[in-house]
Amino acid sequence: MYSKLQLGKKYIQYYLTAANGKGHGIHSPFVFDLVTRVLNDHGHYYCYTAIEQVRAHLMADNTVLTLEDFGAGSRVSAQKQRAVSFIAKSSLKPRKFSTLFFRLVNYFQPNIIIELGTSLGITTAYMASANPDAVVTSFEGASAVAALAKQNFTSLGLNNIKMVQGNFDDTLPAFLRQTTTVDFAFVDGNHRKQPTLAYFAQLLEKSVERTVLVFDDIHWSAEMDEAWAEIKAHPRVTLTVDLFFIGLVFLRTEQKEKQHFVIRF
Repeated sequence: MYSKLQLGKKYIQYYLTAANGKGHGIHSPFVFDLVTRVLNDHGHYYCYTAIEQVRAHLMADNTVLTLEDFGAGSRVSAQKQRAVSFIAKSSLKPRKFSTLFFRLVNYFQPNIIIELGTSLGITTAYMASANPDAVVTSFEGASAVAALAKQNFTSLGLNNIKMVQGNFDDTLPAFLRQTTTVDFAFVDGNHRKQPTLAYFAQLLEKSVERTVLVFDDIHWSAEMDEAWAEIKAHPRVTLTVDLFFIGLVFLRTEQKEKQHFVIRF
């Protein structure tokens, strides 16, 4: 894991060199449309208020949970007992990115959505709200966290989410054996190179031309930098969008040459 100073320097470099977030100079109609209609959509959608109220409640909840950690661990603490407020502050995607997941699902309208790493369920709720006809299957290692996420989904009235609790190495292959395709996947679990590439390979087996794969913390460590580079180089990957904190991967067969975009967001 990079130190805060190292990550800060990398972010500054990204910010100074990334393409303008307004879409200027992006010579891809597909990416230009994605930037202007999704990344730059600053509207307030119907579900934002309710989900952000749940976030605020979690931020103030000092209940202590005992956790199992199957991944690379928390960025902030190695303790197995953590307050809900601590988990919320250190693990939840900020509103800026959480609402982006709503807009991505709203834009692409995937039916089969996978999330590796539920945490307390904020991004899950945004994705499920964006397409009520979709089924969101969310995987979480820590049983206490999964239980609380379920409570949050119930309070929000979301009935299109299926929770799978356990080690991703066991639960993901079992799920993929029973599904035909994956339309959209958000990988936010084990932030190490080999597990990330293993999840990518497994998801790729069920991915089709319309599939969108999203990877979290692609520049979190040297290992994740390497994993992201290998994903970009894969023969089936035709286009990627690097937003620094997350990376979008597309498998558009109509695109004859690879394109990789780094866009300020």
